[in-house]
Amino acid sequence: MALAEAPTLQARNSAALWTATGRCRGHEVVRRRGFVAVDGDERAGLRILIQEPGLDPAEVDELSELARRAAGPVHAEDPFSSTDLSHLGMRSWQMPVMLRRPGPVGEPALDVIRVRRTEDLRAAEQIVIEGFELDGFTPYRPGELFPASLIEQPGVDVFLASHDGVPAGASVSVVDDGIGSHYWVGTSPAFRSRGVGRAVMLGSLAHLADLPVTLTASKLGRPLYESLGYTVAAPSTWWGPPLP
Repeated sequence: MALAEAPTLQARNSAALWTATGRCRGHEVVRRRGFVAVDGDERAGLRILIQEPGLDPAEVDELSELARRAAGPVHAEDPFSSTDLSHLGMRSWQMPVMLRRPGPVGEPALDVIRVRRTEDLRAAEQIVIEGFELDGFTPYRPGELFPASLIEQPGVDVFLASHDGVPAGASVSVVDDGIGSHYWVGTSPAFRSRGVGRAVMLGSLAHLADLPVTLTASKLGRPLYESLGYTVAAPSTWWGPPLP
C-alpha cells in the first residue's frame, strides 16, 4: 500500500461514513464523479467530500450552488488539496492524511467497548460534541450527531473508552472496500492527558490490524498517531465557515 494512494483511500472512506450518517439522519446524499455531498438541516449543515483531484467546471458549479443554498454551515474535505472553494467565502486549513499499514496492535490500558447499547452511544456522542466543541449541536439533542441506527450500518462502529468506570473517550471507525479509517477520536476535557486517546485508538484498531487504515490528523493528534504506526502521506485541505 503506497503512501500516494492514501488521499484516495481517505476520500472514499470518508464518503462512506458521511453517506451512512446522512441516510441515518434522513438527509439528502448527492453523488457525483468528483464529489459526494450530504445536505442536512440548519444544525448539521452541508458536508462536501471531494473524491477526485480534479473537478470539472460543472461539478464546481453544482457544489457551489449546494453551498449557497445550504440550510446550515458548510464544511468540505479535500484530501487532494486541489479544489479551490475560496469563492464561497470559506476559510481553509490543512491537516495531514496518514496511513497505517497492516500490523500488530497493542492492548489498551483502559476499558474500551464497541458500542451496542443506546446509553453508550449517547455517552460517546456527548464526548465528541464536547471534545470537538461542536457548538452547532448545542443544546444537546440525543441522537442528532450519532443516530441510533448508525451503529447498525455495515462497516460502521463506535467505540467508548472508560476511565475508572466513567465514559472518557470515543471514536468512530469505518471499514469500506477493505480499508479502515478513524473519525471523531475525542476525549472528554475532564480526562485529557490521561491516556484516553491512546486507549480508544488501540481499542478501535484491534479489529483493523489486518487492514490498511487511514485518518486525517489534527496537529495535537499527530504525535499519538505516529506512535501507533501511522505515517504522513499528504496534506488534506479542509474548508469551513469563516471565524466569527
